[in-house]
Amino acid sequence: MRRADARSNRDRVVAAAREAFAAAGLEVPMREVARRAGVGVATLYRHFPTRTELVATVLAERVADCGVQMRRALDDPDPWRALAGVVRVFAERQIHDRALNEALLGPGAVGAAFQEERREHAQALNVLVVRARAAGVLRGGVDADDVRAGLLAIASLRRLPAATSARVIGRVADLVLAGIRA
Repeated sequence: MRRADARSNRDRVVAAAREAFAAAGLEVPMREVARRAGVGVATLYRHFPTRTELVATVLAERVADCGVQMRRALDDPDPWRALAGVVRVFAERQIHDRALNEALLGPGAVGAAFQEERREHAQALNVLVVRARAAGVLRGGVDADDVRAGLLAIASLRRLPAATSARVIGRVADLVLAGIRA
């Protein structure tokens, strides 16, 4: 059982890392994460001996959040609202959490640790597309691969300067949704 102050320090490190990774990417120096958390570098390394462990912990939270969002979409009785909501949340994540896809879809071991979750999210997207098509709210011929292509287009814009990324990513998300809707 961890002491309350140790748990608090760990939680502060994770929160600081989440914010730092979202703002500046995964290469933020560990000393900067410690500074943002208000702890010493030794405290950070006591909880997370490697950057990979810290990144994996932060990503596990983000992947879990994505899973919750996908389950909510699957529970939504309105097929268009469910699918459009997934696209819009995905776009928001590209604006506010640039590091998520870099780590999840990149070649490193960190992303590989979430293969099962990625597979589950892909299956949920397939279900959302099938439901939307069955409800007649998708253009003829649109399938899950088309929606994924739109998501990849949105993700490709996450490296734009922060000053323009929100506007451009939002517009591309609108275009993707307009392009797939009946």
